[in-house]
Amino acid sequence: MVNKVYPSAAAALEGIVHDGQLLAVGGFGLCGIPEALIDALHDTGVKDLTVISNNAGVDGFGLGKLLDTRQIKKMISSYVGENKEFERQFLAGELELEFTPQGTLAEKLRAGGAGIPAFFTKTGVGTLVAEGKELREFDGETYVMERGLVPEVALVKADVADRSGNLRFNLTARNFNPAAAMAGKICVVEVERIVETGEIAPDDVHLPGIYVHRIVLNANPEKRIEKRTITEKAGV
Repeated sequence: MVNKVYPSAAAALEGIVHDGQLLAVGGFGLCGIPEALIDALHDTGVKDLTVISNNAGVDGFGLGKLLDTRQIKKMISSYVGENKEFERQFLAGELELEFTPQGTLAEKLRAGGAGIPAFFTKTGVGTLVAEGKELREFDGETYVMERGLVPEVALVKADVADRSGNLRFNLTARNFNPAAAMAGKICVVEVERIVETGEIAPDDVHLPGIYVHRIVLNANPEKRIEKRTITEKAGV
């Protein structure tokens, strides 16, 4: 059996990341982001990256670290809130941004992983999202063509992996991770626990190991959490 377990996040990225690369990074907000792998990517110093991710972390954490060091040239994202540096760079024309509706982004990754080069959707028709893209009519309705995404490398986060790479995610931390993993030509997964092959019950495998190439253990991630805050209005 091929050994997919690497001793560190840095070792897991060795030889597979380079300047100008297209990468996918799992996570939603700060939930289910591969913290150690992002830090290791930061430390490689690779630059001019195009990163597919629902959002870009927050200032100074997650993908926000790569924005601080100007290692990201372009983001393919659906949400840009909660990151002032992201906003600043975009508005200043320093960062390219391909705005993508959230469901469309998920489907673009799923399509890439399934070998589907393109698909049609009604989402975005008549908006900036559809500019420059092919439109086609089906049953009297207009649809826009979206291309599947096939990143060179996908960085994802799971709760448990066995040594064959079968993954189980933890609740909502699953989010974009399976789609990113399936789309990537090379998938590197960061997990909190590694077990022997066969210890995860077949019905509990959320993603088969065939999609996973490298595994790294991060048993104690920081796991920052976003909390809703409400400002009380006078007279309420």
